[in-house]
Amino acid sequence: RILRTQASWTRSFAVNAGFGIGPGAKVAVLGGLAFSLSLYGAIEGLHLGAEVHLLAGMWPDRQRQALADRHISYIYASPAQLRLLTQGPGVCPDLRLIMVGGSKLDPGLRTALRAMAPSAEVREFYGAAETSFITMADAATPERSVGRAYSGVEIAVRDGAIWVKSPYLFTAYADAPGSARWQDGWLSVGEMGRMEDGFLYLYGRAGRMVTVADQNVFPEEIEALMESLPGIRRAAVLPVADGPRGHVLVGLAEGDPGCEGAVMARLRATLGPLKAPKALVWVTDWPVLPSGKTDLVALARRLEWPV
Repeated sequence: RILRTQASWTRSFAVNAGFGIGPGAKVAVLGGLAFSLSLYGAIEGLHLGAEVHLLAGMWPDRQRQALADRHISYIYASPAQLRLLTQGPGVCPDLRLIMVGGSKLDPGLRTALRAMAPSAEVREFYGAAETSFITMADAATPERSVGRAYSGVEIAVRDGAIWVKSPYLFTAYADAPGSARWQDGWLSVGEMGRMEDGFLYLYGRAGRMVTVADQNVFPEEIEALMESLPGIRRAAVLPVADGPRGHVLVGLAEGDPGCEGAVMARLRATLGPLKAPKALVWVTDWPVLPSGKTDLVALARRLEWPV
C-alpha cells in the first residue's frame, strides 16, 4: 500500500480531460477497485463529471455486452482484461478511447481490439503505483517503445536505471518498505531501460535480471517477444540455476501447443542460443494476481526442471 496526495492524481485528471472525459461521457472500468488502474479510472471519471460504470464481477462476455448496451465511450483496462474481453462476438461502436496500463499490447490483441471497437483510439501508458503516469504511447510510437514522457514528467536514465520526476509521484509506503528509491526529488522503482529519440524503451526490472553465461538478461524482453507470436496468449520466462552458465531460461506459455516448433525457432533466431528459452512449458490454468498480472511465484512452484 502507498500514500499519495490528492493533487498527485487530480493534476493528471486535468491532463486526461483533453481526451474528452467529462460531462456526457460514459467511463467503465473492468476490474475491482482494489486494482489501482480501476480505482484511478473510476475516480478520474467522477472527478471530471463523467458517468462511471463498474463492471467488475461480470463475465467478460457480459462486460462486452454492457459496453455496447450502455453506450460506454471510455474504458480503463489491462491487456489481461482486454484479452478476455475480446474473446467473443459483438461490436462496441460507441467506444472512443481505450486506456491501457499494466503491460504492452501484442499485435494479435491490437487486431482484436480494432475488430471489437473500430472507432476507438488505443492509448497505452507506462507507469507504476508509486509513479502514476510516466509515458504515453500513440500511433506514432515505435513498436518496442512505451512512448514519450507524459505531460509534466521528466525522465532520466542513469546507469541503465529509469528515474522520474513529476507532480504525480507518491509520498511514501503505508506499511512495509517497498522497492522505490528517492534521490534529490527523483524516483526510481527499479525499472531498467534506455531513451532513444525521445522515446523510452524498457528492459525490465532490475530484480528480475538474471545472468546467463556472463550475459545480463531481462525476462520481460523475452516475454514481450513471445506474446507477439502466433499461438501465444500469455507468456512468462523463469530462470533455473545451471552450474556452467549461472542460469538457463525456461519459457511458460498459455496458448496453442501446436505452435511450439515455430515459437522456439523464432525465439532462437531472434535472441540467439544463450537468451532463448531452453524449453517451453504449456500452462492451461494461468495464475494471476488480483491486479491481473501473472503470478510468477505460483508459476515457479509448478515448474519442474528438467522438463
